[in-house]
Amino acid sequence: MYMVYILKSINNSRRYYIGLTADLDRSLKERNAEKSGYSSRYSPWKVETYITFKNKVIAEKFEKYLKEGSGQAFLTKRLI
Repeated sequence: MYMVYILKSINNSRRYYIGLTADLDRSLKERNAEKSGYSSRYSPWKVETYITFKNKVIAEKFEKYLKEGSGQAFLTKRLI
């Protein structure tokens, strides 16, 4: 199973992170432990939403969609 997940910053509720994983707990721990980059600037993170897929290709397409123009609108209106 593959999960497209949305993390929300605990310190800045307007910041979120979109990712794809097969292990959500591990991914959350990694994002909260990072010392540089986008993840570290807005950590700690909490899981806001996740969607599970059986097919990795479909999960990758959905993740990409959420990171693009119309997917951003869908994300803010329906998922967070």
